[in-house]
Amino acid sequence: MINCLVINLADQVARMGFMAAQLKQMGLAFARIEAVKSEAASAARSKTYWQSWERPLKDAECACLLSHMSAWQRVADAGTPMLILEDDAILSTHIPEVLSAANALNGIDHLTFETRCRRKILARRPTGTVAGHGIFRLYQDRSGAAAYLLWPAGAKKLLDNASRSAGLADAVICRTYELFSYQLDPAGAVQIDCASNYGITPPIQTHSAISAAPEATGNLRAPGFRMRRIGAQLTMGFRLLSHPLAKRQEINVVPEDFILDRH
Repeated sequence: MINCLVINLADQVARMGFMAAQLKQMGLAFARIEAVKSEAASAARSKTYWQSWERPLKDAECACLLSHMSAWQRVADAGTPMLILEDDAILSTHIPEVLSAANALNGIDHLTFETRCRRKILARRPTGTVAGHGIFRLYQDRSGAAAYLLWPAGAKKLLDNASRSAGLADAVICRTYELFSYQLDPAGAVQIDCASNYGITPPIQTHSAISAAPEATGNLRAPGFRMRRIGAQLTMGFRLLSHPLAKRQEINVVPEDFILDRH
């Protein structure tokens, strides 16, 4: 069975307890990854690096990227696929079956389990199915890094991309177009802040450290930031045009698949 990695700040005890409870109930082995603290993040890389994205990044956003990079390095070093989870991901009851079947999948770098109320650009037909879920080639995502299965080759591609420029953790995943990326449909995970949109009762109350963090310093209108934003939008547009037979749709969610909605 594929192991899980849970990214968690030391002071977020309730979140870790929630994750440990649902993973234990599913019989899934996991390891905790100590999330990088906001106050330590900016000093971990140069100012030039942190200003290399489309806008100034908050310290909490920098910390989130570094935390995911730590998980990617763990996967690359282990040489085996792992399910990477943020500590506020509600998992489908089908996850153990999906992970068991995923060992036999070939040619995949990254399989996202999550949806966040946004449409994605997917292949019209699934490449295959696992545990009654379709696996669709994912050509363009926009957000979401709370639950994804990552293979070692994919981890190395993400680390290489992130070494060249910063970004939100999910933005780095979405812009790494050399990834052979796929989407699970129906979704296998929903983040707590989106749960009520899908008729799922949030199991615990959470507050986003990123949303609550002070605004980043830097001029959003600076030419460098502006040009990178324009470049990213053009790239996404070309991405859509290069896959004319793809479809743009939201991922299905089956509320009764989520174990904590039953209690």
